[in-house]
Amino acid sequence: MALEVGQIVEGKVSGITGFGAFIDLPDGETGLVHISEVARNYVKDINEHLSVGQEVKVKVLSLDEKGKISLSIKKAQERTFQKRAPEPFSGKPAEIVWGSDEKKDMSFEDMMASFKQSSDARMLDLKRNVEGKRGSRRK
Repeated sequence: MALEVGQIVEGKVSGITGFGAFIDLPDGETGLVHISEVARNYVKDINEHLSVGQEVKVKVLSLDEKGKISLSIKKAQERTFQKRAPEPFSGKPAEIVWGSDEKKDMSFEDMMASFKQSSDARMLDLKRNVEGKRGSRRK
């Protein structure tokens, strides 16, 4: 069976080095999984993830003319996600309160005054809360 780029095959770890692991493939060939292709997260010590004799699934990343085979464990484990059709938009979500209807009749200036008043009240509450936590002692 000839290997092809993108193919996923089972192999057995035959050797571990500081930069990766050698994998014996079913057709008698040996490929290399670089340490960066072992897991999705950072791998400091490859021995924490692999051991000699362990069976692993690998994806063939590249084959060069010298016979070197580049493999990846993390890409063999990636799931293929199917795109779902977007759901049609049905208006405003029910769980969000978009504001009261009483503001529809207000003028722009009235809405700005109302906003400023509520904003000032919130800022005052925030200032009191922060000063209380800092331990300020005003006399």
